[in-house]
Amino acid sequence: MSAIGVIDYGMGNLHSLGKSLERVAEGRRVEISYDPDKLLKCDHLVLPGVGGVRACMNELRRLELNELVMEVARKKPLLGICLGMQVMLEHSDENGGVAALGLFPGNVVRFPDPQPAEPSPAADGPSPAHHGDRLKVPHMGWNRVRQTRPHPVWQGVPDDSWFYFVHSYHALPQNPAHTLGTTDYIHPFASAIARDNIVAFQFHPEKSQGVGMTLLSNFVNWTP
Repeated sequence: MSAIGVIDYGMGNLHSLGKSLERVAEGRRVEISYDPDKLLKCDHLVLPGVGGVRACMNELRRLELNELVMEVARKKPLLGICLGMQVMLEHSDENGGVAALGLFPGNVVRFPDPQPAEPSPAADGPSPAHHGDRLKVPHMGWNRVRQTRPHPVWQGVPDDSWFYFVHSYHALPQNPAHTLGTTDYIHPFASAIARDNIVAFQFHPEKSQGVGMTLLSNFVNWTP
């Protein structure tokens, strides 16, 4: 039986993500592991992440999971979530500057210091991350994602859907063709990226209710 692997390097919302994947797995096993041999037997791999990029890269290297991610990226569907997306770029400015995996050309930068903003309650949907008198860093809460190009993971997901974010840094992909979706917070930024057999989201699909589950379902059924 095929399996969906979640890369466990000690920094990720593994329980919630694992339960969400089990809901869309259609009978397939969800393998949460730090064992490269077990993970390489899975058909789809997910790289989650919360916390700081330096600790993330240190743990990936210590467990030799950085080599696993690079190998998977050459031949299997791979999903990055939140920090797992950020480490797919070449470099992050966080923690004084850290070299990352380099699966996408580009950098990860901090949001600029916010300026006061007028209250802007949404007409529909969840309370947005930018509701209130002043934008704040981290960007935390619900926000919309505008789909910038078609992709199988967007199937059944309406454009401008709401997703849940928690982050202070965001990706600046060098190649505009790699941007899959954008979100507006202080300024527009790439909230979803993709190339070949890799897709990554800055937001948390496992915390984003129905549309998030649709995204996860689309990923685990995706054959690039």
